[in-house]
Amino acid sequence: MARRKKGDAISGWVCLDKPYDLTSTSAVSRVRRAFNAQKAGHAGTLDPLATGILPLALGEATKTVPFLMDADKAYRFTIAWGRSTTTLDREGETTDASDVRPTREQVEGVLPAFVGEIDQIPPNYSAIKVDGERAYDLAREGVEFELKTRKVKVHSLRVTGAPDADHIELEMECGKGTYVRAIVRDVATALGACGHVDQLRRTRVGRFTEETAIGLETLENLGYEARLSEALLPVETALDDIPALAVTDEDAFRLAQGRAIVLLPRQVESLKAVLTPGDRTVSAMSGQRLVALCEMRAGSLNPVRVFQLT
Repeated sequence: MARRKKGDAISGWVCLDKPYDLTSTSAVSRVRRAFNAQKAGHAGTLDPLATGILPLALGEATKTVPFLMDADKAYRFTIAWGRSTTTLDREGETTDASDVRPTREQVEGVLPAFVGEIDQIPPNYSAIKVDGERAYDLAREGVEFELKTRKVKVHSLRVTGAPDADHIELEMECGKGTYVRAIVRDVATALGACGHVDQLRRTRVGRFTEETAIGLETLENLGYEARLSEALLPVETALDDIPALAVTDEDAFRLAQGRAIVLLPRQVESLKAVLTPGDRTVSAMSGQRLVALCEMRAGSLNPVRVFQLT
């Protein structure tokens, strides 16, 4: 006899506005506890220093996490001049100091070199694995190691303010795997200055934005008032870029059993018109209910991930 899972079968996304000085893991635990959910996870770590958008998946939504991991992101951050640190942010130990204070014009002059597809070395204090160990764990233990250069995409990077000679504010839109702290390190190096991240806020992950975000305390208060459903977004929220196909009740039943369905010629043509080259992923919908994520092959839909939603 199978063991009954603890908690409730809650499924959906929460667009959390993560507060300062809270780890992503702790945020997941608190949200899961608030919903009494059986399963929870997050789509992309956000540093304790950072605030802002942390999409959290509950229940069946955890099956869609990989699709959100590839989503574009947007950040708002402040560089503090004068000090380089071990962690590349204000919480690290000082590794170098300088009296150089770049002007707004000087910063704007070097930013074009950091837009487009660029080479970036991730921070040593990051979640990247080195021989099976997290880089930040090795860094804290004083282990010597080097991370390899990676290709990342920066769609835009601009100065938004310069409140004083010691600080400058920027906004960035980028693809997956781009580190703000590494951008700050490299911008400072290009200017012959020392600098670190003083403030960092993630403002968007895919279609999860500040407009739909909810604070942790507000969320927990909704729990006390039995209104948590107000904070829950549909499972398919993370699948915004994936074409959807309406299926009949009979086809939905077949897909739910893991069996393929045959498409009509007009359905194949309509999907080909919206699928990007090389992509075959389609979401099958029965009314407003997500049935399965499928792969279109040879005129049929083959279920890859089936969702148990009511």
